[in-house]
Amino acid sequence: MNILIGSKNPTKVAAVKNVFPNVEVKGVNVASLVSDQPFSDEETREGAINRAKNCLSEHSGTLSIGLEGGVMYVDGQLFLCNWGALITAEGKIHTASGARIALPSTIDRQLKQGIELGVIMDDYAKKQEVRNNEGAIGIFTNDLVSRQLMFEHVVMLLKGQWEYSQNH
Repeated sequence: MNILIGSKNPTKVAAVKNVFPNVEVKGVNVASLVSDQPFSDEETREGAINRAKNCLSEHSGTLSIGLEGGVMYVDGQLFLCNWGALITAEGKIHTASGARIALPSTIDRQLKQGIELGVIMDDYAKKQEVRNNEGAIGIFTNDLVSRQLMFEHVVMLLKGQWEYSQNH
């Protein structure tokens, strides 16, 4: 069995490798076909599904996984959100979402100006490549939950759904 992941982002690839430890996992760059900064649960989920679909259409694999981070509003408050999709070679789609955390209003204002969260977080945290390391969730949870751990949780949900569907 081999798994394709629709990204070469090290946190996403590591998340899949940790949840599927004895499986060949390959990250490939594919389009999400959504905004660079998804602004809703629906758009973020669509990006994850598109990444997984595009993996299978461009490469051969047993399973494909797409992981997408975005933001969404709840009662006017901006939250970080994330989605994952696992698609089998036969086309069966499983989706799952993970942790959510409120983001400061200063970030909300910058996102509305069209700046991507990864760029904002580098400036906000005075670091480089936050998106490839702890992520916004790592910054705002004081490194208790990293971006990789957040995506591992989503991948565990996907793996569990897929395994359950194999037996039922």
